Amino acid sequence: MSVEAVKHARELLLKEYRGALATQSKAMPGFPFGSVVPYCLDEQGRPLILISRIAQHTHNLRKDPKCSLMVGERGAEDVQAVGRLTCLAEAEQLTEPEAIEAAAERYYRYFPESQSYHTAHDFDFWVLKPVRHRYIGGFGAIHWLDQVTLANPFAGQAEVRMVEHMNDDHANAIQHYVELAGLPQTVPATLVGIDSEGMHLRIGDGLYWLGFPEVCNNPTQAREALVFLARASQWPKKQPA
Repeated sequence: MSVEAVKHARELLLKEYRGALATQSKAMPGFPFGSVVPYCLDEQGRPLILISRIAQHTHNLRKDPKCSLMVGERGAEDVQAVGRLTCLAEAEQLTEPEAIEAAAERYYRYFPESQSYHTAHDFDFWVLKPVRHRYIGGFGAIHWLDQVTLANPFAGQAEVRMVEHMNDDHANAIQHYVELAGLPQTVPATLVGIDSEGMHLRIGDGLYWLGFPEVCNNPTQAREALVFLARASQWPKKQPA
């Protein structure tokens, strides 16, 4: 299994925040049913979705949890020349109060507008537990990958503290990240998530993942990476996998 392919596949999953969910149709047995869902990654690096109890894909998952989530690089003119990833998974609804609370805390940071319809319209959190991945990095770069997910070492209160600290005290640094990376500057950006390989910024309704130059395994390394980027004159090249 290619280490480089695994890294690129995971980065694609981090960079995107919506995908095509394919479920087994309950109403039309034997046919796949496609729908679009936003997602973020949970503390274990698995896709986390929030879906309505009355939605067709929810009925399908309750009957058969086998599904797939396909994501591709946004804005591509030639979709066959860029990366795309299909995550084959078993969907599982979160039912334990602690798991729901943790999922809500993370998901609402990424999709704040979802908080209102979650409580008002009978939406539930589901996690897609990956079984295998199919990654295509462009023409001829085709891989079956068994292990793509990576647990987030900062998930929980450590991540919350870092996010709140950056948004409250270092808005100028966040703006600098936006400028260095060439991201849209329509409205001020906010930091919503940090993982070992990068950070998520929210700009308006869009989410953008920026990779760190090196993997960060603890809060001290993450802080050093954020400080380094705040002082950088150009976005650094990533270290090879």
